[in-house]
Amino acid sequence: MVKYPKMREELLETLRSLADREYQHKAWLESDYPPGIECDSFDEAVHFLYDDTVLAENPKAAIGVIIEDEKEARLISAVCQAIDLVFEALGTGVSDEEYIKSSEWTSVVEAASRALQAMKFNRRKRLRFKLKCDPRRDSYPPRTLGRILQCG
Repeated sequence: MVKYPKMREELLETLRSLADREYQHKAWLESDYPPGIECDSFDEAVHFLYDDTVLAENPKAAIGVIIEDEKEARLISAVCQAIDLVFEALGTGVSDEEYIKSSEWTSVVEAASRALQAMKFNRRKRLRFKLKCDPRRDSYPPRTLGRILQCG
């Protein structure tokens, strides 16, 4: 559980955009946004990770705030390190197209994909556990009985 679930959702959206080359091409290069999104770019992702949160500088400080555990912190750190390598190679003043067409960009996409999958897994695991521990249930499956005391 995190203190700011809406910020966590924004992080998930940022990771989705960084992990999806098709989305990047459509949204970032062609300004063809999906419903509900008015504007998006690589710059938006960078601002969220580097300016709006401590994720780029100290992801461990975000544990319990917008990320759940050290594994997520390590994976977010890997995303930021991949972005840093892109900036080292290309600088910070080139277009989104130049970034996503660079050979270094593959590392960003792969790192974001790994982080996104881990965070989605944690969400599914938490939701399954919450369902098993729902106090409104009349009975619990036998394997859940030992976990009832752990439910909050």
